[in-house]
Amino acid sequence: MASAVSPSRPGVRPSDGPSVAPRDAGPTAPLASRPPAPRAVVAPCASPSGSGPVAPPAIELRGVVKRFGANTVLDGLDFSVAKGDRVTLIGPSGSGKTTILRLLMTLEESDAGLILVDGDPYTHEMKGRRRVALSERRRSLVRKRVGMVFQQFNLFPNMTVLENIVEAPVHVLGISKEQAVHRAKELLDQVGLGDKADARCTQLSGGQQQRVAIARALAMDPEILLLDEVTSALDPELVADVLGVLREVAETTDITMLIVTHEMQFARDVSNRVLMFDHGRIVEEADPETMFSAPREERTQEFLKAVLAG
Repeated sequence: MASAVSPSRPGVRPSDGPSVAPRDAGPTAPLASRPPAPRAVVAPCASPSGSGPVAPPAIELRGVVKRFGANTVLDGLDFSVAKGDRVTLIGPSGSGKTTILRLLMTLEESDAGLILVDGDPYTHEMKGRRRVALSERRRSLVRKRVGMVFQQFNLFPNMTVLENIVEAPVHVLGISKEQAVHRAKELLDQVGLGDKADARCTQLSGGQQQRVAIARALAMDPEILLLDEVTSALDPELVADVLGVLREVAETTDITMLIVTHEMQFARDVSNRVLMFDHGRIVEEADPETMFSAPREERTQEFLKAVLAG
C-alpha cells in the first residue's frame, strides 16, 4: 500500500523514512498502524528554534460572514487551523459546518471577512478599507493546494476509475499522463481498489466509489484535505472501509485535514482538535478527549447526548 503523499512533498513526516515509497517505486507493503504523532493544538506554530518568523496557519478565517437571503449562516467567524492539524467540526445540521468547507472550495462566496490559505489571501484581500475580490487566476493558484471529498462521490460516470483519478492531475497540474497513471495506480492500491482501475464507477458499490473519490482528491497532492460527511451516503456496513482509508491518511501524512462528520468515534480517533458549532458560531473548542468525555458547554452536552444516543 503506497503512501498518500510522495516523499518530495512537505506533507510527509521526515520520521516516516523508508515506510514511504517514492513515486517511481512499485507497490509497497501496507504501512504499519501506529498512533498519530502529537500535534500542536494552537495555531499558528512558532519556528523550531523559537525565534524567527512564525508559520502562518494552513487555514485562517477572519470575521467571515455568509448569508443566504435573510439567513445568516456564519456570523463574523474567526478560527484557524495549523499546518498538519486534523480539526473536526461537529454540531447540528444547519450550523454552518458544510458552508465553511464550501467557502474553502470556492463553491460559495463569503459576504464579509477574509479567508487565507498559508497566509495568502484566497478569495478577497483588503486594499485600504476596501474588501476586493481576487482575480480568478490568483484564486486558482491557491485553490490547487486544497482538495475535497464530498458527501456524494461526484465521479464521472462515463469514465473508468483510473480515468477519474488521472483527469485533474493532467489537466490542472499539468503532469504527464504516464506520471498521473503511475500515481493513480499507487493510490488505488492504497485504498484497496487496485483491481478496479478499468471498471466503470457505476459498477462499484457506494463505499468503493467513495474510496475512489478519496484517491482522486489525494492525486492532486493537496496540502489541505476537506472531508464533508463522507460516510453519510453509505450503507452502515460500507462505512468502516472508508473510515479506515482516512485513518491511514491521517496517521501517515501531515496533510492538514478539516472534517465535518457525525461519526463521533472517527472524530475522536483522528482529530487533535474538535470545534462545536451552533448557529454559525463556535460554541466550544477542545481536544477530542475533553470534548467527548467532559464538554463544558450545555449546548455541546445536549448535542453529544442526542448524537451518541442515536
